[in-house]
Amino acid sequence: MTKPARAAPVVHPDGLPVPRRYGAMLTMSIAIAMSVLDIAIANTALPTIAADLQASPAASVWVVNAYQLALVISLLPLAALGEIIGYRTIYIGGLVLFTVASVVCAMAWSLPSLTAARVLQGFGASGIMSVNAALIRFIYPTRLLGRGIGFNTLIVAIFSALGPTVAAGILAVASWQWLFAINLPLGLVALAVAMPTLPHTARSGHRFDAVSAMLNAGAFGLLIIAVGEAAHQASVLEVGLELAAALAFGGLLLRRQAAHPAPMLPLDLFRRPIFALSALTAACSFATQGLAFVALPFYFQTVLGRSEVETGLLMTPWPLVVAVMAPIAGRLSDRYSAGSLGGIGLAILCAGMALLALLPPDPSVPDICWRMALCGWGFGFFQAPNQKALLAAAPPHRAGGASGIVAQARLLGQTVGAALVALCFSLAGSGGPVLGLAVGAGFAGLASIASFLRLMHDDPSRRPQRVDSVDFD
Repeated sequence: MTKPARAAPVVHPDGLPVPRRYGAMLTMSIAIAMSVLDIAIANTALPTIAADLQASPAASVWVVNAYQLALVISLLPLAALGEIIGYRTIYIGGLVLFTVASVVCAMAWSLPSLTAARVLQGFGASGIMSVNAALIRFIYPTRLLGRGIGFNTLIVAIFSALGPTVAAGILAVASWQWLFAINLPLGLVALAVAMPTLPHTARSGHRFDAVSAMLNAGAFGLLIIAVGEAAHQASVLEVGLELAAALAFGGLLLRRQAAHPAPMLPLDLFRRPIFALSALTAACSFATQGLAFVALPFYFQTVLGRSEVETGLLMTPWPLVVAVMAPIAGRLSDRYSAGSLGGIGLAILCAGMALLALLPPDPSVPDICWRMALCGWGFGFFQAPNQKALLAAAPPHRAGGASGIVAQARLLGQTVGAALVALCFSLAGSGGPVLGLAVGAGFAGLASIASFLRLMHDDPSRRPQRVDSVDFD
């Protein structure tokens, strides 16, 4: 018998058709919600996990650190690999690994076994996050790209806000193992929807550079370790050696990648002013968020004397308003410049952080809440336009490099912000939280200036573009 001819590839010239687009965004929403929730619930449940596994608080922190380290060293390599073998392959592989690792986390019998499982889970989350933005570019038509990014930002904001509540609810009725086991049914649903809906994309012809991946891991891994050690007041010699080693790895990476047609650390994209300014804007804004989300709980509890429950409620207006503003900003970014939208949003964030730092000695709940809402308004107003600018500044075949920078800027910014809070405590003692909020306002102001500087350059997010997605059905 003659073998049936293979069906010709179906070309979607600009995004997926509507029914399939919704399915693709559903699976991405579930996956990104799981990865975001896992960060929040692990932080919340850390004391419970440490007590059950008979681990010291200092040792148990590795349950969180292992996940973050796996993320930071693999985001750019996986984004680069996605350009070679397809974003869909990386995304589904990351989803499978994250789901399996979650089951292993639930079955962990000791701190080392849980830490090892968290490393695997971090690599799985990296597969999801590294190409998340790149896939959105191929799922939505160009004219609606801002709307797609705004919806993704909405999901992140909602589940960031729900994280502590979900963790507390599960721990109230079950053991900590269920915090991870809950990912099994969610992961299976996401996989079932992903297989028929996520698009196949054009693949680049260059080879994966394993040496550059190792140099990237050394540079960013040691940088994160050095920042963490500095935050915990390690010796100057120890931190200095770690930073020197990170710089050495980084220098070797830059030298090796200089002539590469699609560098893992996307030097080619950073030569574009819009991309470089958008990345700087993202890193500074997420440093502001990191400073705020670490400093504010200390401020509410130690300075204002609020309970843990009151602190949780007082933190809620920020992510809730982000969830409201994200889709609005996404739609506006399809019509207006990311430079102006982001600059306005970050100026509002700067004002909100400054007003929090200037709170009176005994503020009322409304006094705190409207300031938190103002911060959420500004932060939510900038995110979707900025992500769209980062993606639009890269040609379609370099969407993976841009997507990796979106995730890397967020992670590095949040990590640096959290570490700076510890430095503020060492410099100002009990006034550390207020100093941290003031520093956060400074980062937001710098980010606002960087955003407005984009108005001096041609904004590719305002140009019509063709994004080809080839689907082998």
